[in-house]
Amino acid sequence: MTSYCILKTPMGGLLLAANETALVGLYFDRQDHFPAARSTWTLNPRHPVLRQAEEQLQEFFAGKRTQFSLPLHFAGTEFQERVWREIARIPYGTTISYGELARRAGKPRAIRAAGMNTGRNPLGIIIPCHRVIGKDGSITGFAGGLDWKRHLLNLEKTVGTADTAGGL
Repeated sequence: MTSYCILKTPMGGLLLAANETALVGLYFDRQDHFPAARSTWTLNPRHPVLRQAEEQLQEFFAGKRTQFSLPLHFAGTEFQERVWREIARIPYGTTISYGELARRAGKPRAIRAAGMNTGRNPLGIIIPCHRVIGKDGSITGFAGGLDWKRHLLNLEKTVGTADTAGGL
């Protein structure tokens, strides 16, 4: 069974989803890639994993957290999961290009596929796909919209790279 809650932020709502033991989704308002099964989810803001995720996200937005320590579960193709694991390794406050992401995921010529799989990341912010940018440094594509991506990158630039809590 999947439980969910809505976290209100200054940038808009975030839908958080969890199974019995792990966070399985973080989705933005107006995002394109929502799971089809979400109509069967149960609103449960008291779910322990969702409460933990809300607390850590609030700390992140307040500039008090640079890494997350949450139980996570994601499922995708082998390449999607490699891409998401590589995104999770991008340090706070830094960025890489989609080409570099493809290289790190083991398919240096699959830049477009790496970008598409970045857009299908089920755990945005927690798996920080906002840290993947165009090879020329441009802010491109983001499930939450470019305003969200700019906001997250600016937040990380402002806070700096000091590790203040937890780890992924």
